[in-house]
Amino acid sequence: MPKDFHEIRDPIHNFIRIETGERKILDSRPFQRLRHVHQLAMTYLVYPGATHRRFEHSLGVMELAGRVFDVVTKEENLHSDSAREVIPRNDLPYWRRVVRMAALCHDIGHLPFSHAAEKELLPEGWDHERLTDELILSAGMLHLWEAINVNPKHVAKLALGPKKFGPTKHRLAEFTPWEAILAEIIVGDAFGVDRMDYLLRDSFHAGVAYGKFDHYRLIDTLRILPHEQSKEATLGIESGGLHSAESLLLARYFMYTQLYFHPVRRVYDFHLLEFLKAWLPSGQFLVDLDRHLSMTDNEVNAAMMTAAYDTGLPGHRHAKAVYCRDHFRLFYERNPKDIRINPKAAQAVSEKAVDKYGANSIHSSIYSEANKRIDFPVRLSDGSVVSSLDESTVLANIPVVMAEFVYVSAEKKAEALRWVRDEIDGIIEPCTEETP
Repeated sequence: MPKDFHEIRDPIHNFIRIETGERKILDSRPFQRLRHVHQLAMTYLVYPGATHRRFEHSLGVMELAGRVFDVVTKEENLHSDSAREVIPRNDLPYWRRVVRMAALCHDIGHLPFSHAAEKELLPEGWDHERLTDELILSAGMLHLWEAINVNPKHVAKLALGPKKFGPTKHRLAEFTPWEAILAEIIVGDAFGVDRMDYLLRDSFHAGVAYGKFDHYRLIDTLRILPHEQSKEATLGIESGGLHSAESLLLARYFMYTQLYFHPVRRVYDFHLLEFLKAWLPSGQFLVDLDRHLSMTDNEVNAAMMTAAYDTGLPGHRHAKAVYCRDHFRLFYERNPKDIRINPKAAQAVSEKAVDKYGANSIHSSIYSEANKRIDFPVRLSDGSVVSSLDESTVLANIPVVMAEFVYVSAEKKAEALRWVRDEIDGIIEPCTEETP
């Protein structure tokens, strides 16, 4: 008798299991396309092992979503009336499949090279979440959802979450408390399994330790708990898992500062973006679903490699920067001494550098994350529920991610380094003139 599930070997989760019916979605064209979209854009040019794709990441997110669902819906883990009331006990097998399929498909709308190619390259009102929504609800996938008895609207809602689902169709998307919890399992700021998998997977493939945390302990201690203020059911944690939650959010901070915002990795994003602006018709990706499904990293890489060695092709300069390692060079970055003098020191350096060397020779990458504290309920050993920010001084004090870099074309690096070294005091001196 044939098995009703399949096992997929995975370096992060050992085995990922998928049911025979669910495999219809895995084998679909929108999902198989993710085999050809890098998870971390061109990070492999800096960390050679980071060649993994959205395909295996999405499988990992599905696996973790199923594990979390099983833990938080166990009868012995339901410690409050709000938790028991929100869970539809008779429909759990259906919703387990929905949350797994939403996790599997949450990234199918990504453009080539993932996030690196999204900004400025889609028409107004479009992003990869909207493309994901369009694909899940498309006629081409409708028969697949019917075959596994799943409502695609439920899948789309959970894949995008409350923040993204409504605007994609210009409609109100009311989430039931149960749907909100399931979406939080996938894309939540605190315990979203999307984040869990990409931290573990990116850390593994890049060969760094920053993204590691005890996700086994974390998942085993997740619970549906009443929020301290609203009393509404949401995703929280037993106090025994609080250190694992702290480790998750610290891992995110370190991965951003040490890997995702590595200065050379960031400048490759710039060159890729500029190449695509020059190469794509009208400087943007088309949002027609067939065209989207036909465009992967492979097509972009082939065009970029050709343009790198042909001065007459669009985007030659930036293609050459990538393929001949002739990228812009870092000559200034944010530092404590300068920001004490001028909090916008990097911006000042960038503006003066443009005046000195020209806009075509300078690029600045200035990012400051919103100062958002992640608050979730924590169940203490006596059964009381408190705010994570009251219980954990670590969570209340995780720094925001800030990365500020100024680059110059390679041939001008030595001169730019001397210029900023010798004249930095005058460059960053804050304006003291009074406004009339």
